[in-house]
Amino acid sequence: MSGDRNKTKKPQADFLITITVIGLVLFGVVMVFSASYYSTINSTMEDPYYYLIQASKWAVAGIVIMALVSYVPYRIYYKFAPVLMIIGVLLLCALFVPGIGDTENNATRWIKVGPVTIMPGEIAKITAIFFVAWFFTKNRSLATSFKYAYLPMLMLTGVYFILIYKQPNLSTAIIVCGIVAVLTCIAGNPKRYLALTGAAGFAGVYALIQADPSGEHFKRFTGFLDPFSDPQGAFYQTVQALLALGAGGVTGVGPGRSIQKALYLPYAQNDFIFAIIGEELGFLGCLAVLCAFLFLIWRCALIAINAPDRFGMLIASGVTIWLSLQVTMNIAVVTSIMPPTGVTLPFISYGGNAVLITMAAMGVMLNISRESARISAEEERKRTEEGEHELAEILSAPTPQRHPRYGEKTNVM
Repeated sequence: MSGDRNKTKKPQADFLITITVIGLVLFGVVMVFSASYYSTINSTMEDPYYYLIQASKWAVAGIVIMALVSYVPYRIYYKFAPVLMIIGVLLLCALFVPGIGDTENNATRWIKVGPVTIMPGEIAKITAIFFVAWFFTKNRSLATSFKYAYLPMLMLTGVYFILIYKQPNLSTAIIVCGIVAVLTCIAGNPKRYLALTGAAGFAGVYALIQADPSGEHFKRFTGFLDPFSDPQGAFYQTVQALLALGAGGVTGVGPGRSIQKALYLPYAQNDFIFAIIGEELGFLGCLAVLCAFLFLIWRCALIAINAPDRFGMLIASGVTIWLSLQVTMNIAVVTSIMPPTGVTLPFISYGGNAVLITMAAMGVMLNISRESARISAEEERKRTEEGEHELAEILSAPTPQRHPRYGEKTNVM
């Protein structure tokens, strides 16, 4: 009976991750609508509910993609990881081909194919994770090598950084390179190499910024500690974000009642949506969002720890690093802890590519957790069957009884 019961029970993915991600996405739809309403009315768009409709479409599509990907065996990415990485790099290169890359606000980050818009920088995040996981699974014995592990990953990091920085998109370049560097360390590369990479990366960024002392990057890198020094220039968004957070106080001004979103904070539904959350929902609302992200990161880390194999562990670790870096950078920019860069808040900021790709990554995580649950269920079933078999042997053994005359034990069949 127990064997039949175990056979009918299907392993489930991490339910808590599913609920947390869906909750963040739906919360993001509401906040995108709230943050974008006034700017939409002020624009040439005829429908004031444009961003609400679009965000709802992306949310539904993202949930469907997450559900579908969660049933795709994650080990299949092992076969295609090198090809996916090459495709990701080619898409980054295609941005600089005349007529292919689409330029908006002095940045070339999109490829438009009819009504479809592709952001190669977002695709690079997941393809980099797959490739690094494949490389250190296939070459596990070389994980500690400087020549055969660290140098190839350093070259890959350099390629990603140059191609993404040239868009320009410094924030995405930092995230992708950070994923590769930390994942290389998790795979077994000595920590001193990670420190060397970090120092070299910092020095390289600093050199690029110093190369143009009058440029925008120099102002952002040196002036974020005092954003009010240029409140109408490079730090306009940061100042307006800080004003929004300050106005929100502990409990906020109330849902939909933000003042800064009324054409004071540009593109409030994108990179600076956390400021609108702080203004409308206050410190408590921001704390709730942070707790949700911390809980999600913790559950993702558990999936990495309990992954059934090295490839799954490295993929799960990469997604966890990605999520941690992006959340940290977005909130650090909004609160002026680091220079302003264009990085979205996962699941909440408006953006179709970001939502779909991040949700697909969560689907991969769910598949890894489902595989872990399946293996655990099989092991439990085996232990149960072995226990039942031992119990059956004990019960079927001869029963000792005492001899009626001498009181000695005999076996009665």
